Amino acid sequence: MRVTERKNQKNQRIKGSFRSAIKATKKAIEEKNSQSAGKELRKAVKALDKAVQKKVLHKNTVARYKSKLNKAVKEIAKK
Repeated sequence: MRVTERKNQKNQRIKGSFRSAIKATKKAIEEKNSQSAGKELRKAVKALDKAVQKKVLHKNTVARYKSKLNKAVKEIAKK
């Protein structure tokens, strides 16, 4: 039980970091700020890749998240 609790806390910390990075990216996208969105996207990608490395998320799930965010950032960069 102690090991499970420790792993659960670690996973929650990792999940929190990539979720907040994704939220920050989405907020920048909504504000149509391409500079800020690009910076936040890089942070989100880094956090997502770490989640895969730590086996918190599956690589295909992360690929889907990254693709969706990247597409949205490219859309606002065009305009």
